[in-house]
Amino acid sequence: MIMKGQKISDRYQIIKSIGEGGMANVYLAYDTILDRNVAIKILRGDLATDEKFVHRFQREALSASSLNHPNIVEVYDVGEDNGNYYIVMEYIEGKHLKELLKKRGKLTTSEVVDIMLQITDGMSVAHDSYIIHRDIKPQNIMILENGLVKITDFGIAMAMNATQLTQTNSVMGSVHYLPPEQANGKGSSLQSDIYSMGIVMYELLTGKLPFKGDNAVEIALKHMREPMPDIHEELPSLPNSISNIILKATAKNPKNRYNDAREMHEDLKTCMNDERLKEAKIVFKYPENNFDDTKVTKMLEAKKESDGEEPIAKQITKKDLKKQNKLLIILASIFTGLVVIITSIIVLIPVITTEKEIIVPDVANLTIQDAIQKLQDAGFTVSDEQQEQSSADIQEGKVIKTNPAANSKRTKSTLITLVVSIGDTKITIENYSNKKKNYLEVKGSLEALGLQVLVEKKDVENPEEATDGEIIDQSVKEGERLSVGDTITLYIPNIVSKYPDFTDGSYTIEEIEDFCEEYNINLKVNEVVTNEYDDGQIINQDKPKDFPIRSGVTLTIEIAKNMDEASECDDLAKELGQC
Repeated sequence: MIMKGQKISDRYQIIKSIGEGGMANVYLAYDTILDRNVAIKILRGDLATDEKFVHRFQREALSASSLNHPNIVEVYDVGEDNGNYYIVMEYIEGKHLKELLKKRGKLTTSEVVDIMLQITDGMSVAHDSYIIHRDIKPQNIMILENGLVKITDFGIAMAMNATQLTQTNSVMGSVHYLPPEQANGKGSSLQSDIYSMGIVMYELLTGKLPFKGDNAVEIALKHMREPMPDIHEELPSLPNSISNIILKATAKNPKNRYNDAREMHEDLKTCMNDERLKEAKIVFKYPENNFDDTKVTKMLEAKKESDGEEPIAKQITKKDLKKQNKLLIILASIFTGLVVIITSIIVLIPVITTEKEIIVPDVANLTIQDAIQKLQDAGFTVSDEQQEQSSADIQEGKVIKTNPAANSKRTKSTLITLVVSIGDTKITIENYSNKKKNYLEVKGSLEALGLQVLVEKKDVENPEEATDGEIIDQSVKEGERLSVGDTITLYIPNIVSKYPDFTDGSYTIEEIEDFCEEYNINLKVNEVVTNEYDDGQIINQDKPKDFPIRSGVTLTIEIAKNMDEASECDDLAKELGQC
């Protein structure tokens, strides 16, 4: 069991648990060498002896470590320590998209386009390397407070040329985002990730999943056979360009989808352009209903994924429809009998075999020797290794508590670990605002010492002089001493980059182009025929002054174009009476 304060490979000090999954647990840890917080994923102890899971865990590290992109969680280190297989990753202080949807219900169109641009940009790098993620879903996509998206969990990612690709009966993934070809047992391709991204885009816009059912089988069959719900029924004013992207991404036939994430990314970049908002509905080149109706995909239970949803396993032949009802009656009778037998076993076996539990005695404030004696007299086994903890109440060298806790019930011979006081160890606070360090580094080092660290944003008078993430103030003054468990608040600048007023006459088109390049903004320039403004004057912008800047969006500006009376007018100018 991994405990707080434990060091992995004598380097990564565990701060706290931040997530548990079916295959691995994730911890916030402090890298004592590079002085930074990291996330460390550790294969569950009961799986560490299973070669299949170890190989899958190592494949995740191999897949993710080969990808370098700001929208993909970075892998720093991989290793094994005393039977603990681990992956050290970039620590993301944010929430996954499923949490965001639970809080917000659904997102705005511009937010969804921004998020999908980032997801497809990151996945483009994976697809360029012929790596298929195979488990794209909101739970595997983190979003930071500043809007940056990070794709996580390449745990079932696989290179297209890997031998496992042909093993279709080991397909895994969450059924709500499952491509039809995987549900049909035909394996994965780059287009499989495209389908999952299309489902995610639909869910972000509507707050709903397109296909629902009572079980995994029913949902998977809907992915295979039912057309995507018309998103305009949920969002009547949604631009056709957006609905077309979803339709193309979620086509049943992979040939009708985007070839890869980069192609989908390029389509997203222009989807909010005026000329595309009312484009015609997409028509597929290849037939969609190309699945064999004489077969049905049967879902078998496999290990649950980290979000608790069912994976799928393999395909079996459909029985003759005429015999189905009779077969179901027979199976129901057998199932009922099994339930009765299993229930009896569940009830009776614990009564017969369960060992009597006894209460763990309270040994707080006793010396180590006396505590060991008292626990052994009660019938427990005491661990040779002890945990140390600072305490203002318990004298140094005496026991603070036990693990499992006092007064809890355990069977005889249960291993008990003593937590021993090292006295009231005070921590001297420094002036962190003049260290020029990122708040995450300071937060990690203080938490490793046992302090509770809060981080709050604080407005600054001159945002241009502040650095994002740099500590500008603190709640506890330099020189004060805190005990373990005390709280300190670190303040960082509240910096939100905003659009200036390009129409005030001080900006040239070249300066706006430089601005867009700096913030990774797509610039669209429209010329407006008018003599009311000077030729070349910027007269309008679709992102008003002080509108928050987001990377990857499109900024549209209008520039005046003068025409004298002798100039030849186009039809539009004539209609407007501008000639």
